Amino acid sequence: MNQFPISTTFDVPGTDIVQYRGAAYGIVVRSMGFAKGIGAAFKGITGGEVSQYTRLLEDSRRQAVDRLIQNAIALGGNAVIGMRFDSSEIGGQFTEIVAYGTAVIVQPRQQ
Repeated sequence: MNQFPISTTFDVPGTDIVQYRGAAYGIVVRSMGFAKGIGAAFKGITGGEVSQYTRLLEDSRRQAVDRLIQNAIALGGNAVIGMRFDSSEIGGQFTEIVAYGTAVIVQPRQQ
């Protein structure tokens, strides 16, 4: 996506919010997979970073943000404010990643 402003605060610096379009979100549910899960389990025993999970979560967050942007655009927004991530485990096998915030329409601030 091209330069779609996303802010973890409740404004976008240098702009004015002219309209609130509603809650926007992007959800991804992923499974590690059997082979990678075994490798991660061995790494968990020996200690250290479990790179398989790190990559999985990084990719999942990126995809959740892409889906958040798509949802915000569908709501008529051109930016998202108050963006947050949430994650949870489903049934011990799946990880859910949610990116959410408020879709808004912003315009450059008039000086």
